[in-house]
Amino acid sequence: MNKVRTRFAPSPTGRMHVGNLRTALYAYLIARHEGGDFILRVEDTDQERFVAEALDIIYRTMEKTGLVHDEGPDKDGGYGPYVQSERTASGLYLKYAKQLVEQGDAYYCFCDKERLASLKTSVSSDGTEIVNYDKHCLGLSKEEVEANLAAGKPWVIRLNVPNEGTTTFHDEIYGDITVPNEELDDMILIKSDGYPTYNFANVIDDHLMEITHVVRGNEYLSSAPKYNRLYEAFGWQVPVYVHCPLITDENHKKLSKRCGHSSYEDLLEQGFVSEAVVNFVALLGWCPDDNREIFSLEELVEAFDYRHMSKSPAVFDTVKLKWMNGEYLKAMESERFYEMAKPYIEEVVTKDFDYKKIAALVKTRIEVLPDIREQIDFFEEVPEYDVSLYTHKKMKTDAEKSLALLREVLPVLETQGNFDNDALFETLKAYAGEKGYKIGYVMWPLRTAVSGKQNTPGGATEIMDVLGKEESLARIRRAIEKLAGE
Repeated sequence: MNKVRTRFAPSPTGRMHVGNLRTALYAYLIARHEGGDFILRVEDTDQERFVAEALDIIYRTMEKTGLVHDEGPDKDGGYGPYVQSERTASGLYLKYAKQLVEQGDAYYCFCDKERLASLKTSVSSDGTEIVNYDKHCLGLSKEEVEANLAAGKPWVIRLNVPNEGTTTFHDEIYGDITVPNEELDDMILIKSDGYPTYNFANVIDDHLMEITHVVRGNEYLSSAPKYNRLYEAFGWQVPVYVHCPLITDENHKKLSKRCGHSSYEDLLEQGFVSEAVVNFVALLGWCPDDNREIFSLEELVEAFDYRHMSKSPAVFDTVKLKWMNGEYLKAMESERFYEMAKPYIEEVVTKDFDYKKIAALVKTRIEVLPDIREQIDFFEEVPEYDVSLYTHKKMKTDAEKSLALLREVLPVLETQGNFDNDALFETLKAYAGEKGYKIGYVMWPLRTAVSGKQNTPGGATEIMDVLGKEESLARIRRAIEKLAGE
């Protein structure tokens, strides 16, 4: 077999949808697993939906995810240009379309919008309503076609698909699929603006760029027979088709672009880290033999086998993504985590505390970065809380006992010189031992006093380490007043 060559061919129309990212990832993994080439090709034939800044989004997304391409608009590997509008300008697609016209496999169509709107609809074998062009212009003589062209009459070029028989194609995931030709429309190859349709251009480009494996979403399954018709008409080898399963939300509906977490950049803005997103997306339709879930990109390259992809829709489970993201945050190098956490800490804490210590406290306790805010808000100011927080059955303490404990321990802390976590813990441990208390009996009231919260990142001494001696003692004194009803 020829060297494996895969491509990712996005349309620059906005942010990169999770489904497009999965397509790019799977194409990348297939190429890297087989020691082949991964190509970036920009399909900008839909000028109405073209968004100028979307090209930057594509480059930025691929850089952040680590999907480094071997060839593309910025890396000519000898198969360029890699932007379809540039290829169109050279007359490339029109040349091939005219070749099909000469062969009788395509024809000029001059029908206007009104006539096309009047065509009858029919129902396909899978229940889908379809509108097939009635080949009205196929019967035009060569002279009539030339006269229409000379008169400047608007035209398109259509593929000539036979009405009878069937077309069969093979997909690596879905197997052999046979479609009645009567359900296949004479699709447009060249539009009235001179641009090729996506369906035509990608076949030409895939052949000329020697793409061996075509990875795309299963919404293109219905178009595959038309692609095969084109390959057969040109006498070209059909590439290996890998159609990815549908991605749905938790309600088993197609993941909409309007969904809050449907794009890669949406997810980053929501506090997910790139590596976790890539890992999660890899498992939307593929599962390794050992059901392992955490993979680096390098490990995915080693393990990925598209033959183990599923036909069943993949559910975008945000609970699982959050869990996975939390695992990546826990394993992250401390300095990198601090740099990512710092903006969220600065939003909430304005006092002159050690942000690195705060980051260290939350690192293993959050799933997404915005969780930091509600975890650390008490550092800025103790919230209003009910004294019932001091009651803890397991610690065998309540508001009355906590008041007595805080009054006892306050002088000990006032004389404490070193207020870092380890020194504080040793002092309080020794104090508990002298009094015959369990350590939790001492720590629970203290943690409640300095935080005003039931759940905190870190225990009493870790929190006091961040607050410092003056602020810690001030909070404990206010807690005594609260408990005493003063």
